[in-house]
Amino acid sequence: MLTNFVLPILYRTLTICLFQFLYVSYLKPSFSKISGEIPGAMASADIKPKSISRAKKWSDEVENLYRFQQAGYRDEIEYKQVKQVDMVDRWPETGFVKKLQRRDNTFYYYNKQRECEDKEVHKVKVYAY
Repeated sequence: MLTNFVLPILYRTLTICLFQFLYVSYLKPSFSKISGEIPGAMASADIKPKSISRAKKWSDEVENLYRFQQAGYRDEIEYKQVKQVDMVDRWPETGFVKKLQRRDNTFYYYNKQRECEDKEVHKVKVYAY
């Protein structure tokens, strides 16, 4: 009777420990095993959004969110946390994001003009903090 209760808990605990070990050992290359340094994005508390909604019409904010989400990030806040940068490259004329680096270190380059077409606007997620 006791084994029916203990075994699932033990299995779940071992699975979580294995996942954490694999994540730190192989999937998180920015963690230095030698020096024990933890990068700033991991050390600081991650800011999480409180709510999410979809964009209804195009705006400058929606355009920039579209560019961040194309590169695989929620928004500028998450990009700065993950990439540990202070500034994002922007076009001076429009203020739109100019260049982003994906998580796999591939760069996305964007034009000065609008890139988020009207048919794509409803796909953009707007996060509230």
